[in-house]
Amino acid sequence: MARVSQEHLDARRRQILDGAAHCFARNGFHATSMQDVLREVDLSAGAVYRYFSGKEELIGAIVTEVLHLIRDAFEEAALRRPPELPDALVGEVMGRVLGGGVVPTWQGPAGFARLLIQVWAETLRNKELAAVLRDGYESVRAAWIKVVEAYQEAGLMRADIPAADVARTMIATCQGFAAQEALFGDGSGELPIEVFQNGMRALMSMGAPSAVGPAAS
Repeated sequence: MARVSQEHLDARRRQILDGAAHCFARNGFHATSMQDVLREVDLSAGAVYRYFSGKEELIGAIVTEVLHLIRDAFEEAALRRPPELPDALVGEVMGRVLGGGVVPTWQGPAGFARLLIQVWAETLRNKELAAVLRDGYESVRAAWIKVVEAYQEAGLMRADIPAADVARTMIATCQGFAAQEALFGDGSGELPIEVFQNGMRALMSMGAPSAVGPAAS
């Protein structure tokens, strides 16, 4: 029997993950069965179960992959001296995640946001998934702390605020924006990252002189 190459195995695993994520984003985690996933990827049960034992392992793999992508992007940013300011940096990372060749197969950025909401809800009842998400969150937070520390070292951010507090707040901002778009998006299927960046710039400008002066009375 011919030996299956690692490239083939990786491509098959990618096919299964993309198909499962597509199903979860479209129909929800609980409404999606393994039979739905099998139909989506057009593979036999044996082919899929060779890689994943079931829905829980599939969703755990998807979550881990996305969180690692986000962590790696922020760790890379922390190596720059100084890193880009938060509005540009977060926009770059979100663009990389949403356009990194994985998310587009999940019905686009809006599907990605819907998937996030479902994962967060599922962690309330699934201890194994909650542990996966917690570990991933901590790795992302650690990467963000490095970014904040770089800002503080460069004199771009107050040094009397704990970097961990800033990191947690920035992550919450990103999470909240994604949740807002999943629940109240305009139906275009695209996350308006420029809206997020504009809001960040406005918040960052507080305390600085207005570029245009006070509003006319």
